[in-house]
Amino acid sequence: MSDSLVASADHDRRAAGRIPVHYRAITSHLAIAPPVSVVIPAMNEAENLPYVFESLPEWIHEVVLVDGNSTDGTVAVARALRPDVKVVRQAGKGKGDALISGFAACTGDIIVMVDADGSADGQEIVSYVSALVGGADFAKGSRFANGGGTDDMTLVRRLGNRALCAVVNAKFGARYTDLCYGYNAFWRHCLDEIDLDCTGFEIETLINIRVVKAGLRVQEVPSHEYLRIHGVSNLNALRDGLRVLKVILREKGARRAARRRTASFSVSAPRGAVS
Repeated sequence: MSDSLVASADHDRRAAGRIPVHYRAITSHLAIAPPVSVVIPAMNEAENLPYVFESLPEWIHEVVLVDGNSTDGTVAVARALRPDVKVVRQAGKGKGDALISGFAACTGDIIVMVDADGSADGQEIVSYVSALVGGADFAKGSRFANGGGTDDMTLVRRLGNRALCAVVNAKFGARYTDLCYGYNAFWRHCLDEIDLDCTGFEIETLINIRVVKAGLRVQEVPSHEYLRIHGVSNLNALRDGLRVLKVILREKGARRAARRRTASFSVSAPRGAVS
């Protein structure tokens, strides 16, 4: 939205006696009213946080850091870098548990998921927000869409991701090019449509599947994944791949069970009956 359009909209609201909306300038051609929350799950990422925080746009509404009981001063570094950071102490374990806790603490209308290892470029958030403002419910980051890329994926992980993505597309009618990627954004109302109930790394796959099952509008956003700056990743291709597959099979089974319940109701209920 141009400056002239923003000014015109504010003028109209003042003329109508309403409180004007405070727009956040994102680019020279786009301004938004919805506040944006960024959720960052972190455990012992003190060395990486300066790079992560530096890349975040100035116009975001809040940063929610979910600390998984770090012992390296992660929280102290976060508060030094950004005094207004909202810190959530994680009670449980796992990335899924951390994200669920972070989502609950957000006050923004748009929620962005960002990893704390420095692999994501915070400046890409503008692309995610633009997709949402343009009509999408869920902006899905993809390393394999045109314009995306990755510096941190082995051949085994690449093939596994491709295979699991193909299964989800076939079983749920999705059109994803990337499945196991944690850089995503969505409108807060999406949380009312999907029930998140897993605690591990597979939370990303669960979100992707349930968004499709809920009939929400998905738009993929090309994203480039960089190498972790400091530390060692906890990812394990075989272990985590099996956990993702387990989630896919569970969700497919739940879908079949729902169809059976619907069919059973249709047969047993008299036509025209109110239940």
